[in-house]
Amino acid sequence: MNLTQSFNSGIVQAPFVTSSSLLSKTWDAISSRDEDVVPHGGRGLFWKVREESDLTIVVFEVRNDFDPQQKLVSSSYLKENNNFHRFEFLCTKKIPEFSVNESAVSLVIDNLEKLDELKSKINSSHPLIVTGHGVGGAIASLFTVLLLDRIGSGKKRPLCITFGSPLIGDKKLQEAIWSSSFLHVVSCKDSLPKKLNPHPSAYIPFGIFLFCSDTGATCFENPESVLELLVSSIGDQSQGFEVADYGKLVRNLNRKAICKDFTPRGLNLTNSTSLNASIYLQLCAALGLTSDMQEIQHQKIDINALATKLETLEKKFMFQKKEKFDPSKRLNMKKIEMAKLEWYKKHCKSLGIGYYDCFKKAVSTIDQDAVQWQRELRIYWSKMVEEAEMKPQTEAAAFRTRWLFAGTNFRRMVEPLDIAEYYANGLRKDYEAKGRSRHYIVLEKWLEEDKKQKSDSNGNTRKNVELILTIDSCFWAKLEEALLLCGQLENLKENEEVKGKLVDFEKYVYESLKRYEVSPEIFLKGSSYMSWWNKYKRFADNHRLASFMSNPQHFDQYTEGAYFFS
Repeated sequence: MNLTQSFNSGIVQAPFVTSSSLLSKTWDAISSRDEDVVPHGGRGLFWKVREESDLTIVVFEVRNDFDPQQKLVSSSYLKENNNFHRFEFLCTKKIPEFSVNESAVSLVIDNLEKLDELKSKINSSHPLIVTGHGVGGAIASLFTVLLLDRIGSGKKRPLCITFGSPLIGDKKLQEAIWSSSFLHVVSCKDSLPKKLNPHPSAYIPFGIFLFCSDTGATCFENPESVLELLVSSIGDQSQGFEVADYGKLVRNLNRKAICKDFTPRGLNLTNSTSLNASIYLQLCAALGLTSDMQEIQHQKIDINALATKLETLEKKFMFQKKEKFDPSKRLNMKKIEMAKLEWYKKHCKSLGIGYYDCFKKAVSTIDQDAVQWQRELRIYWSKMVEEAEMKPQTEAAAFRTRWLFAGTNFRRMVEPLDIAEYYANGLRKDYEAKGRSRHYIVLEKWLEEDKKQKSDSNGNTRKNVELILTIDSCFWAKLEEALLLCGQLENLKENEEVKGKLVDFEKYVYESLKRYEVSPEIFLKGSSYMSWWNKYKRFADNHRLASFMSNPQHFDQYTEGAYFFS
């Protein structure tokens, strides 16, 4: 991807947003004084709910005498000193805490009981918009964050639309938030979005920002670009600007979008890259500039310098998005590698030896190919698990549910190969305690949690298991340890500790077979399992396993799900 030839799509996104009647409906709900919409009062805070046939709008307003403070307060402090735990679901190992505007969050805490009542009354079957102007928008953002805990990553997320709202949190909050749930409308003439934040570097925007003027609008998502625009282009230009002007703005932008009358004309962009040109157009739209250079100079903004700076920030943002690990985009490629390992498994079976033992011996070029597939899959799933663990709790739970089936198949297919590598040179032991990678442990933990939630029972259901992967992906590690113990047993026939461990493994094998959880490839003549059994059978303690292993026909019956275990 050649970033110098990239194009910023904000100038295209803006007409899509403004062509909808959604902004007008939302502002009408804010400005409405309809008698049928009853405002609910709290401490320093008002809200009203407008129910329509297909839409619910919740509007927040703050009392005129509200005295905002610029101080940020951490979520840990709120938890420890205010007993406020509602932000915990956003915290992760990577982001253990974040900070929010103290004045705004204090309003939420003071009205928490009534806000909880509001949450319970909202019609969940309708799309929900939470909105507010100025500081009311800041409260709307915080209320939406509280709603996300309940709604998680489901399809019916609320949409928060604010008008001229100040920033409410730091960079860590921005990193923890679902940006797609927030749309902030900001006029180039409204100084309020930065008025309450005299130290902008402490506050970081999150969500989509729609910067608008009388002549056009544009969208920015990159928080660094948004911050630069807020600081550089929105100064003390609020003379004559009244609250009602947002209503005029959204109606005017809606008309322009429908008439496709958005792009400034007559600008000289011959020496610009496509990215620089698109950003220049965005700035003209957001600031209400035309080709009239006197007007540009009147604004006292070096638009060329600003466009160049935003170009640098947008390139950085694009690169970060490109480099960010996205499990879903790469999953199909990983499915191809899983299919290759399935083929490898069948190939090894045709040789009379299981894929575990083939991989461990690594004598052919096909085995070397399998090493590459194994490593690619291991890297992918290691990153995937790390990504999931970095997500907020609610989102992570939904994330791992979606990926549980693929992750379980991967673990059962690939971990045996890791075990084979671990024991290949005969110098290492105790894989489960010393060699097992964390992502396998986490994937297994997710599966166990899922079983508990669904109250699944493995039971003793008989089934054809010819093509299954062994359920316990550490089966082979336990087998390798049993093989090592057999060597000790030969030399120390009276070693009771060794005998006890082998008896435990024998019981484990029998119970696994009884539940039809082991791949029948363990019965191939060249397998490590048969090597173990031939060494151990004269010491066998479990006569039921010995009886099963005494007749090769039992192996076929087991494969078909036709063997009756006592």
